[in-house]
Amino acid sequence: MRMQYYCRALQKSIPEKRGADSKTTTGIKEKMKKRIPVDQAVGMVLPHDITEIVQDKFKGCAFRKGHIIRLEDIEHLRRLGKEHIYALELSEGEIHENEAARLLATALAGQGVEHAGNITEGKASLRASCDGLLKINKEALYRFNLLGEIMCSTLHTNTPVKKGEQVAATRLIPLVGERSLVEEAVNIAHSTESAEKIIQVLPLKKVKTGLVVTGSEVYYGRIEDKFEAVLRKKITALGSEVVRVGFAPDDVNRIADEIQLCLEAGADLLITSGGMSVDPDDVTRAGIRKAGAVDTVYGTPVLPGAMFLVGQIGEVPILGLPACGMFHKITVFDLLLPRILTGESIGREQFAAMGHGGLCRNCAECRYPICNFGK
Repeated sequence: MRMQYYCRALQKSIPEKRGADSKTTTGIKEKMKKRIPVDQAVGMVLPHDITEIVQDKFKGCAFRKGHIIRLEDIEHLRRLGKEHIYALELSEGEIHENEAARLLATALAGQGVEHAGNITEGKASLRASCDGLLKINKEALYRFNLLGEIMCSTLHTNTPVKKGEQVAATRLIPLVGERSLVEEAVNIAHSTESAEKIIQVLPLKKVKTGLVVTGSEVYYGRIEDKFEAVLRKKITALGSEVVRVGFAPDDVNRIADEIQLCLEAGADLLITSGGMSVDPDDVTRAGIRKAGAVDTVYGTPVLPGAMFLVGQIGEVPILGLPACGMFHKITVFDLLLPRILTGESIGREQFAAMGHGGLCRNCAECRYPICNFGK
């Protein structure tokens, strides 16, 4: 039975992992052994949730903590394998799973993250309180989970999420644990260097975007432009707008001029498309530099998107997209645009970190961001 298992686990693990003395272990053991036959438990208040699992149909709470056991509940409890009901009396140094879950969830939840306060089977769920980009302090989360007997699982950092979406869950693993352990976990959650919580959802800025489509083949009408529609759709989907679209042939000065016209139109984000390869006619990078871009970084360990560029013209970020953005549904552009819209500065270090998980599988049916790309 579940409770008997916890009794054995506590006897074995507490002295080894937490340095508890035999008196503490014996006290917990006696409390966990304090059990009442289920047919004598009518009128008792359950001290914990009882889970029911029906294969392929249902997993959830059959009886919640605080439920008063009725005569008609007895057979149901027996079908769940419960021959005894446990009465718990916690000492000052112990904590129940539900109280622990509330404390842990409160400590973990930062900007843009909320928990409703409802604890189910000892677990607290954390959800996005706004649309945005999930940010996880992975190092602090690692130290939190290294404690043992408490846990927090999250979605990957830099995952775009919607308001109400579950982004993490936390709990005390045993029914009863040491209060000092939970307090240590809470301290870790509060002690990040930036004073930010471990789990955040950052809202995306709504920006005015200037697009410059480069390439003589498009400018002179030899082929139809496909970039504008693709980019406009992606930008507006994130809540921003396009204020100007310019076209330029493969000419450094003309490209720089079109970038300047976008700035004059009020753009606070610039995107150029095409002309990013090593071909001698591909001069978009030179046009970006001519327009005054500094801190340009070219080349990422992400496929599709190796020939991607980022830079700055004053306070305005500029992104140079290679031609893959026209053919692939998801590229490095989709990974980086939400991060830029949170105000994050992207440079060589950020590019380098994207190599792990940076290979798209080009699935027949794209399910991004519910996949490993960019994670």
